[in-house]
Amino acid sequence: MNIDTRIKFRHLVCFLEVARQGSLSRAADKLAISQPALSKALKELESLLETTLFTRSKQGAALTEAGVAFLRFAGPSVQSLREGVSSLRSGEHDPVTARLGVLSTAESLLVPEVIKRLHERHPALVVSVMTGPSAYLLSQLRVGELDLVVGRMTDSPQIQGLAFEHLYSESMTLVVRAGHPLLTAAPRRESLEEFPMVLPLAGTTIRKFADSLFVQYGINPPRQRLETLSLSLSRRYVQCSDAVWIAPLDAVLEELHTGLLVELQLGIREPGGSVGLCSNPALPLSRAAQWCVDELRAVGALYQ
Repeated sequence: MNIDTRIKFRHLVCFLEVARQGSLSRAADKLAISQPALSKALKELESLLETTLFTRSKQGAALTEAGVAFLRFAGPSVQSLREGVSSLRSGEHDPVTARLGVLSTAESLLVPEVIKRLHERHPALVVSVMTGPSAYLLSQLRVGELDLVVGRMTDSPQIQGLAFEHLYSESMTLVVRAGHPLLTAAPRRESLEEFPMVLPLAGTTIRKFADSLFVQYGINPPRQRLETLSLSLSRRYVQCSDAVWIAPLDAVLEELHTGLLVELQLGIREPGGSVGLCSNPALPLSRAAQWCVDELRAVGALYQ
């Protein structure tokens, strides 16, 4: 079947933005066009493809099965065209950009080391990093807004249809500030319930690993909790309070070495989740993204 030459770039851009936003009104605002104009573009595209791409309701616009299938190709096509136009407009030595989604498990040690190595080898490289929950970052990868996502994400349902590559395993640990009351004697597991707890956000992949520790310890989560993916907020709060932080080991390794934080020894350690990189198999990796993959593999091998 030949491609219908009536399918225009604007049709694909409108389709991708509605898929990204899940709403015609939000997509129209993002594209700075009227909602009727957006609806017209979608209807034209659906007519040309002879299928329905979205189910519309009061809650928004949800992709149909055909829409999901078309998304796998529309996103990479638009991104490839943008890169092609950009390469023609730029000179040989102009910066190229790698767009990474980075989960909290990888932002303290792995990714800074990878970026350092990349900049040593590629002086005209721009690394654009987006952080957030795995579900959001994987959705951005799926529509071509990110080249790669790095971190723990294997339990996220959004990973279906994407390609995951294991780099290394990393455990969770319990840490407190130096001088914490729990360090004055051998801590009892039930004593953890008496102090505020710092945890990853509920519903995230890393939170599932944190929750498994409660099961292993046979305790209930304390009523006072700080739930966040911000490492800087978690780190500062634990250092200035009596809170206990269930943290990825990479996130606190430097503070453990300097003595600012101390690991609680309770006889059990979470066995470790898979830290890796995720890519969209429908989207050919850009030159810059492939550089990132190479360095992630090299640094990940050292972590093993």
